[in-house]
Amino acid sequence: MSTIGNWLRATLGTEPAVRDKGRPPSANGASSMHAHWLDLPPRIVACSVDITVIDRPTSDDLYFWALQASFVKGDRSVGAGHFGLQHYRLHPASCAVNWGGYHSGVGGELSGSTSPLPSAPENMNTRDCPWSEGVRYRYSIARSPRGWAGTLTDTTDGESTMVRELFAPSSHLGNIVMWSEVFAPCDGPRSAVRWENATVTTDDGASMPITAFSLTYQAHRDGGCTNSSTTSEGRSIVQATTTGRIHEHGAVLRLT
Repeated sequence: MSTIGNWLRATLGTEPAVRDKGRPPSANGASSMHAHWLDLPPRIVACSVDITVIDRPTSDDLYFWALQASFVKGDRSVGAGHFGLQHYRLHPASCAVNWGGYHSGVGGELSGSTSPLPSAPENMNTRDCPWSEGVRYRYSIARSPRGWAGTLTDTTDGESTMVRELFAPSSHLGNIVMWSEVFAPCDGPRSAVRWENATVTTDDGASMPITAFSLTYQAHRDGGCTNSSTTSEGRSIVQATTTGRIHEHGAVLRLT
């Protein structure tokens, strides 16, 4: 069938639109998938999750696997931050960690403390970090004296690094989501990460596991790849590229 015929069938809804080759034509050149945390309690002051890169990228393209949370003041969000590992060629061995965020409404990046980690490209948010494939790391975002601390822990030896603090005028966290943002072609080499042990802590010190997640994917009309997938495997969530999609946009996964 001609290209025009394929476009018409997708537009008229007789066949799902497919993008499984070439680079995402999105505004930022990436395709993303998300697992939103459900059943959150009020007054959250910390959240954490473990991540393992189980299939490391083999290209020079940028990959970002992040835990994101909104910064809440009263009943409104005043910004959001994203914390996580990156496969990024500007850093030694393409290994980096990022803790950055943005103001709501007015826009612009949030300011923060100076990180103890070096940065080859001298980026305040993105720092050199020698992470390894197959190792389970814990991400933590927690209220700190000057704002919100992003901490990375190697669960094999317990070594923790507070990457930096973000300065956000807020008292609590909300709208927590873990995501993969991939700047590679839709038919690039497969990559995958495993998420597990999602937990929130409230201001009374109580910890609560999160076991339900709502899935979203960057829409085809917005340039997203249609061959990315988020699935559950036992007590974990796996996000992978260049693979068949099992659970569609809007699906809810509950871990048992």
